[in-house]
Amino acid sequence: MEQQKPMFAFIGSYAEANTPSIYSCAYDEKTGSLQLLHQVEGLKNPTFLEVHGEQARLYAITESVNEEGHKCGAAAAFAINPSTGEMSLINKEITLPATTCHIALDHTNANAIVASYHGGMVGVSPILEDGRIGATADIKQHEGSSVLPVQSQPRAHSVFIDANNRYAAACDLGADKLVIYKLDAENHRLIPHGTTEVAPGSGPRHFAFHPSKPYGYVINELGSTVMAFHYDAEQGTLEHFHTISTLPEGFEGENGTADIHISNDGRFLYGSNRGHDSIVVYAIDEATGKLQVVEYASTLGGHPRNFGLSPDNRFVLVANRDGNNIVTFARDEATGKLTATGSELSVSKPVCIKFSTLG
Repeated sequence: MEQQKPMFAFIGSYAEANTPSIYSCAYDEKTGSLQLLHQVEGLKNPTFLEVHGEQARLYAITESVNEEGHKCGAAAAFAINPSTGEMSLINKEITLPATTCHIALDHTNANAIVASYHGGMVGVSPILEDGRIGATADIKQHEGSSVLPVQSQPRAHSVFIDANNRYAAACDLGADKLVIYKLDAENHRLIPHGTTEVAPGSGPRHFAFHPSKPYGYVINELGSTVMAFHYDAEQGTLEHFHTISTLPEGFEGENGTADIHISNDGRFLYGSNRGHDSIVVYAIDEATGKLQVVEYASTLGGHPRNFGLSPDNRFVLVANRDGNNIVTFARDEATGKLTATGSELSVSKPVCIKFSTLG
């Protein structure tokens, strides 16, 4: 009988180059708890990560300085020891002429796709056979603006790839639109395909494709809403049909949403509120794709920037940037509700959490 591979969790954070910034942890699948194994220094603000489990590689955004001395985006590749979780740097490569906030691997693991909030652009870097990040192969500059002061320019916040690896949806918070690209994975290119506008002042931040139904959902940072779309996987188009608030009625404080995830069974959607400091839980109507609020679960820490559902979906781990903690919640498979387990891991300014087995 083949021994089950251990599950790891990897955490990206806000950090200076001379402080710990990426953490590897042992993840206990029975309790949802984390045990810190290893941490790396030498990177500034490696806030977002991707893991290629089969090759035991980790990819992180970071910051660098170009030949002219200007701050720019970069990505770092690490080899991970499948036994110990220890991470060792393979290489670091400049990606975009402006700092980045998100990285995604396409489903062939041949491309790292990054987004720049400050530059309003997205880019593609090939992943080479030895795991290194190659020189940038494609950059697409977004255009447009919207109604709020922060929306005076395009602000690409993230890129998410559909299940068929054919299309990529880029969330542009500044231009209030989703930019759809056709992904040419073999040639490391994003081909402009179309745009879908959202309500002015919404500020789309992160997107989630439904795992089995033709739906897609965007969480809007500035408007504190989730918008639902019909997704045509053949045509690569999104058609809006439903909008719902992420906040309880009567809440009057400041809030900005952050992350969005759907359970593996497609029955529940989760979004994070920074300000209200909660995870909003929605039930997804399988027939219509519409959302209904189940609960607002306190994240037990400030500014829940990102969170992750464990691979088996039994737990949700929330990264509270201002709480300096990762809090574990047990997830009820039948109701979608979250209950704090009492397990927390203290790390400085955590942002992103990714789970993976290795090798």
